[in-house]
Amino acid sequence: MGRYIIRRVIQAIPLLFLVSIAMFGLIHLMPGGPVGVFLNPHLSAEGRAAINARFGLNQPLPVQYVKWLLNAFQGDFGFSFVTNQSVTEVLGEHFPPTLELFSSALLLALIVAVFLGTISGVRQGSALDYSVTTLSYFGISMPIFFLGLLAQEFFGIWLRALPISGQSTPGIVFDPFNAAWDQFNHLILPTLILSITFIAGWSRYMRSSMIEVRKQDYIRTARAKGASTSSVLIHHALRNALIPLITVVAIDFGSIAGGAAITETVFAWPGMGQLFIASLEARDYPVLLSMLILGAVFVIIANLLADILYAVIDPRIRYS
Repeated sequence: MGRYIIRRVIQAIPLLFLVSIAMFGLIHLMPGGPVGVFLNPHLSAEGRAAINARFGLNQPLPVQYVKWLLNAFQGDFGFSFVTNQSVTEVLGEHFPPTLELFSSALLLALIVAVFLGTISGVRQGSALDYSVTTLSYFGISMPIFFLGLLAQEFFGIWLRALPISGQSTPGIVFDPFNAAWDQFNHLILPTLILSITFIAGWSRYMRSSMIEVRKQDYIRTARAKGASTSSVLIHHALRNALIPLITVVAIDFGSIAGGAAITETVFAWPGMGQLFIASLEARDYPVLLSMLILGAVFVIIANLLADILYAVIDPRIRYS
């Protein structure tokens, strides 16, 4: 396993290199390109030249890429075109809120999807199974932004039970406990909305996997030996049924990030998703490029973790 992990990490290096080249090229091929951000009829030729020199945009594209790559290895991803802040500082400000939302939504989605999928698979054809299936189809078919707007209207406007935007209540200074409670209340709706779509899809995979596993010979053998229903379900069926779900979660990792961007925009959550949308609208290319590369890194890490979890859940799996 150790050799496998090292080999996968080494393989990720050229992959990230190719991704960085592709992203850097696409950024410069976008309409207007980075230079177009600064072009306006009131800017003199000297002003344009000074701005281009300031950001290194007057150099050939390969030279710009090499300089960007060398600086990136040192943790310097350039400066924002909009705020003139270091990109590292900009990402550092927005990453913790996204990590908080992303982690809570992923954890909730996994717990609920495994529970619903397992119960639905064990009780195939029952009223509970049909109910879970109906709710799953509803969750899959509903766009995240529409669910977010409905949740804001129902829980925020009608019931006045939960806050509908931001990470905390502005203009009020709380003590540490109440500040944490206030932030938790603001986290509830975005977490629920972001997780609903993935709960719906993952529970269907878990149901199908559980139905297939329960038909296997080793399940019948365990029952024939007198093992209890709960023991067969937890120690035999559930562990093996989780393996396909792990694959699906790793594949959907990028989709979760995309859903986070929409959710953060709807709920004005000050994270990476909202930053990405704002940077895209303002054509803040250094920030966009850094976020795309960072996203690629996390997708690679998610797939590596999925491979490791295969061996943890099923010790029979070995990597040569």
